[in-house]
Amino acid sequence: MKAINSCLSKECKYLNISCVFPSVVHCLTSWSPSAISALDGRLVKNMEHVLNLGGSSPTMLGSFSSPKQCIASHIAYKWSYQSMRTNDRLSFLFFDKCRQLQCTHELHRPQTSRTSIFACQMPARDTRYSKKRLSNPQNTDLPPVLPKRKKKPYPIPLKKILEASRADKKLAEMGKEKPLEPPKNGLLVPDLVPVAYEVLDAWKILIKGVSQLLHVIPVHACSECSEVHVSQTGHDIQNCHGPKSANRRSFHIWVKGSINDILLPIESYHQYDPFGTRVKHETRFNHDRIPAVVELCIQAGVELPEYPSRRRTQPIRMMGKKVIDRGGIVEPPKPPRSADILELDTYRALERFPPPADSDVVGIAQATLNAYEKVRWGVTKLMKKYTVKACGYCSEVHVGPWGHNAKLCGEFKHQWRDGKHGWQDAVVDEVFPPNYVWHVADPKGPPLKSSLKRFYGKAPVVVELCVQAGAPVPRKYRPMMRLDIVVPDYDEAQLVA
Repeated sequence: MKAINSCLSKECKYLNISCVFPSVVHCLTSWSPSAISALDGRLVKNMEHVLNLGGSSPTMLGSFSSPKQCIASHIAYKWSYQSMRTNDRLSFLFFDKCRQLQCTHELHRPQTSRTSIFACQMPARDTRYSKKRLSNPQNTDLPPVLPKRKKKPYPIPLKKILEASRADKKLAEMGKEKPLEPPKNGLLVPDLVPVAYEVLDAWKILIKGVSQLLHVIPVHACSECSEVHVSQTGHDIQNCHGPKSANRRSFHIWVKGSINDILLPIESYHQYDPFGTRVKHETRFNHDRIPAVVELCIQAGVELPEYPSRRRTQPIRMMGKKVIDRGGIVEPPKPPRSADILELDTYRALERFPPPADSDVVGIAQATLNAYEKVRWGVTKLMKKYTVKACGYCSEVHVGPWGHNAKLCGEFKHQWRDGKHGWQDAVVDEVFPPNYVWHVADPKGPPLKSSLKRFYGKAPVVVELCVQAGAPVPRKYRPMMRLDIVVPDYDEAQLVA
């Protein structure tokens, strides 16, 4: 037993077992030699196996505090006092064998805390499905296509909409005004004014870049449906749902595409005072139709002489859904007309911008892609504050606190609504739609086939246009375009699981 006590005193330099558990020495010295040798023999094989593993990955070092000090913290682990004492004995015999077998300090690094330590073998961890790998998936599915014979889902849950409506109604019944913050009260948000200018500048660059790239990269559009394809020839995927598509076995009829096939014309009524009188069906021609992105930037603080907007200095007051003070009705001024407004629209853009030089195509593609990301980022940021309404049945969009009253909706069950739109909160894809198209790895290769369409990826049409012009693929679009998937041949597709 003197040898055991001497080993214990040596190990106590960094284990401090005798300091935390003074009863361990007494328990070990009270054992008989036969009991110690029997317990020692059962541990030899296990300890040699653990020592031969090497490395810290299959070995787990853990600790258990003294039962007198922290026994309450280990109740959840269901460790009794007797099991802790047994663990202390095993810990001492384990490190004693480590010393005898000349175990290195790196293999079993002792802890500096005043606790006892045990060691056990854990199964190797399977790292094939770690979080780091799942954060970069191989492919990503696109958003589902919503049916046209059903209303779009609400971006905000209907339960929260009804709760907010009941709260406003309760305040109105109590005679209290509705608390409003900018821009809901008609005032500007100063922090978003620079963002609006950045979005408008990026919008101009985007129109110019797409127009120049259309002179170099061929774009095809179906004359019977909204399908667009960026390649030397149209694809052979049978997914046309236009008129008389059954007679053509759902094949597309390809024609030359335009800029409106890439940047979908989502327009909105421009109002001098969005909080003034609504646009009625009889007065709809008194208001200009401009891109919804431009109207959003104007209401966010951009000053355009061609499209003036009222800037309030006093907030409006509302009680429930009724405006009790809007500062009077102000007649809009007659704006001057100039050629600068052509930069904000896609009208005759191919004629306004000539074809670029061959050495400038890659630079234009990269600048266009950056502008596209800037516009999408800015629209997302502005829509978090400024209200944009969209029809739940058609593609109509209105920038302002309330939708207009023009009876122009002709979608599902429009007779029941007398042609009025079903307004709800809009999402970014409705104001600035991405318009997904098939990704073509080799634009000069054979056309895409219907039998292999599950191996093809998709991307926004602007991204696909810029990538084929030489711009690098953005990281977030790689899973969507399925660049890591090898498209098999027609005969090999049947053998793929």
